[in-house]
Amino acid sequence: MNTNTADVIIIGGGPGGLSTAIYTSRGGLNTILLEKNICGGLPATTDLIENYSGFPDGINGMELMEKFKKQTLRFGTNIIEFKEVKKIEPVGKKIKILTTDEEYYAYTVIVASGSIPKKLNVPGEKKYESKGVSYCATCDGPLYRDKDVAVIGCGNSGLQEGEALLNYVKSVTFIEFLPSMTAESILQERLQKNKKTNFLLNHELISINGNNDVNSMTVKDRQTNEEKKIEVSGIFIYAGFLPNSKFLEGVVKLDQLGNIITNENMETSIPGIYAVGDIRSKKVRQIDVACGEGTIAAISANDYIKEKIKNTN
Repeated sequence: MNTNTADVIIIGGGPGGLSTAIYTSRGGLNTILLEKNICGGLPATTDLIENYSGFPDGINGMELMEKFKKQTLRFGTNIIEFKEVKKIEPVGKKIKILTTDEEYYAYTVIVASGSIPKKLNVPGEKKYESKGVSYCATCDGPLYRDKDVAVIGCGNSGLQEGEALLNYVKSVTFIEFLPSMTAESILQERLQKNKKTNFLLNHELISINGNNDVNSMTVKDRQTNEEKKIEVSGIFIYAGFLPNSKFLEGVVKLDQLGNIITNENMETSIPGIYAVGDIRSKKVRQIDVACGEGTIAAISANDYIKEKIKNTN
């Protein structure tokens, strides 16, 4: 195994991780960023981001994340993509990070591993994944040009991605388990005005049906218990997200959902380990929030290294 050592190792290349890296690298700390896929995180799968400051007309998610990455590289961060972290553990004054094929050591670790789409586990979901079931409209929307599709979930993610689908598809039927939508009012108003949308609130997805590919879904009215089959060629699921924290179980304190518990300085229960972004236990999950947390974690890590590590060597 190769051994790599840094002042800071950041796990995750979404907005929180990249923002952290800008501050740590610019501050003179040797920084390695490990990302299990490519940098960008969930925002990179969003077609249009309208609520991030500085872009009055909005910006494509991938384009925004590319700007983050370029700025990070400008200050010297060593970004290593397709490197999945399997385990971390404190070893003396350092922290060991184990990946699938290497081990790394750092004085501080900042976890920005984000979250993954939550699955509904309804009949047909697993069978038809990538055969009509998708969790990324931006990625797969063009495959459904002039077809009828459904979006499950009417939160911000569901409506934002549904809006992206409208550029390609014949129609979008939105299914929401709750009696009302939870997305921002501006999104609700815009999509409800579109003639290509249909909303079934207080409805539950019962099954996903098809032959070789998806051809319909069965939904139930939660008030009347009436079930009906709706013909669709694609189903895009936005039922929430789960924290990507399995590699941290038994290492730092997690809440009951698996999110990392931190204080206002982004410090976890283990000295030298910090957490930022959607992986944190908190209420609000937004790009600019993750960026602010990255700034705080970077400053906290810098102070920790100066006070606890370098001054005692």
